[in-house]
Amino acid sequence: MGFVLEALFLALFLFTQQTKAELFSNGSSFMERELASRCNIFRGRWVYDASYPLYDSSTCPFIDPGFNCQKYGRPDKLYQKYRWQPFSCNLPRFNGLEFLERWRGKKIMFVGDSLSLNMWESLSCMIHASVPKSRTSSFKKGSLGSVTFEDYGVKLLLYRTPYLVDIVNEKAGRILKLDSIRQGDAWMGMDMLIFNSWHWWTHTKWSQPWDYVQDGNKVQKDMNRLVAYYKGLTTWARWVNRNVNPSKTKVFFQGISPTHYEGKDWNEPSRSCNGETHPFTEGRYPAGTPMAAAVVNKVLSRIKVPVYLLDITTLSQYRKDAHPTIYGGDHSGTDCSHWCLPGLPDTWNDLLYAALLQSS
Repeated sequence: MGFVLEALFLALFLFTQQTKAELFSNGSSFMERELASRCNIFRGRWVYDASYPLYDSSTCPFIDPGFNCQKYGRPDKLYQKYRWQPFSCNLPRFNGLEFLERWRGKKIMFVGDSLSLNMWESLSCMIHASVPKSRTSSFKKGSLGSVTFEDYGVKLLLYRTPYLVDIVNEKAGRILKLDSIRQGDAWMGMDMLIFNSWHWWTHTKWSQPWDYVQDGNKVQKDMNRLVAYYKGLTTWARWVNRNVNPSKTKVFFQGISPTHYEGKDWNEPSRSCNGETHPFTEGRYPAGTPMAAAVVNKVLSRIKVPVYLLDITTLSQYRKDAHPTIYGGDHSGTDCSHWCLPGLPDTWNDLLYAALLQSS
């Protein structure tokens, strides 16, 4: 009974938060409200720009086959030609050399799932295009990846952890522990952290990588996924409060990246992302703001350490055309979750770049 009441309470609360998110389309963190008072860079529209993309996939050595859509046969290129245009201002053009000089000798880590991988590889390619003759080194092993721009001492790191909280192998099986982050030691000592988690919280049955979920002392086979996400993200927020010194480390949360498997989300119920070649341009996105975004807003509203929300959800919802679909080299079936490179994640990094310039 307690679980049912808890789920109902959270659902009611999130409905209120969702309504607020749809009205304002921006997060609730102090830093983001400050930026929004001057210009909300997350509200705008997609415009054609002949100067795009910012790099060529054939000359970037960091792109996974799953994101390298041109290499694996995608016939159209128009999806690469869209630039995000905020309603009230212009985004600064990304300058990879300026980025390297500003972050010389620093370590930047993306922490999360394969959407973090998407964004990490995008930023690596964007910088590489600005300094193509700069010496680089890179590796991927297990949960860790790294791209280093040797001439500047800038390290772009990736730590793969889909839930942020721990999955622990015990006698009973694989247990998702909503109140535990032992892996956080690997995130320490960074100059910038960009966190992300949601994609895997929706996976069920054979596609989920755990057998039980533990909340405090209670171990159960499953629970409401939004409730679980809220509890896990609250544990992450507690870790940030205890372990991040904001005078030394900037913290971002990547926001909720949408999927486009169901055409009813944009009023075309017979379609999916496969075959889409243009963004959604017909005003407000019909599916509305996902409830997970309200969870993120709620958790960030209570965190003590400044965390900047990259509110990518709405602008990404418009991009039903930007997925690998059947052109992801190592992905079977249709992929309407991840994004082609070059493509949408480059805009996420444009927004990161703008936020860094704004904060400085």
